[in-house]
Amino acid sequence: MLNVGLITEGFVLDHIQAGTSLSLYYDLRLDKLDCCVAIIKNARSNKMGKKDILKVECDIDTLDLDVLGFIDHNITVNIIKGEEIVEKRELHLPKKIKNIIHCRNPRCITSVEQELDQIFLLTDEKTETYRCKYCEEKYKGQKGQRVRLRTHSR
Repeated sequence: MLNVGLITEGFVLDHIQAGTSLSLYYDLRLDKLDCCVAIIKNARSNKMGKKDILKVECDIDTLDLDVLGFIDHNITVNIIKGEEIVEKRELHLPKKIKNIIHCRNPRCITSVEQELDQIFLLTDEKTETYRCKYCEEKYKGQKGQRVRLRTHSR
């Protein structure tokens, strides 16, 4: 039996699709934080068969729930304070995402105006379709595929 220590304050990301926790670690930029992170891969799950879990000991405000909801809105976020789960948050697809993905349309204004924010709007919740706010180009990334986060230096 694997035993991972308790978290005093932080969050646990549960119900992560098996084998994707390391990509999620980088997508959430946890590698840039100076905090304790435990990655549990292929844990047994009654609900999913196998799942990954991320345990992070740091302030919950460091977690970008929009990024997480965009990557996989089926993940459960357990907020820990005083070594106890004080809140469980279910994620939803964000209506608007900003500076997370790029518009690939070469004629889009964001291709010319580099300092312009990359904004995508959820246009169809059933198909999880996002479109560029400026040119309405459909985001062609696939779910479960690593998100190439846009670094914004402003």
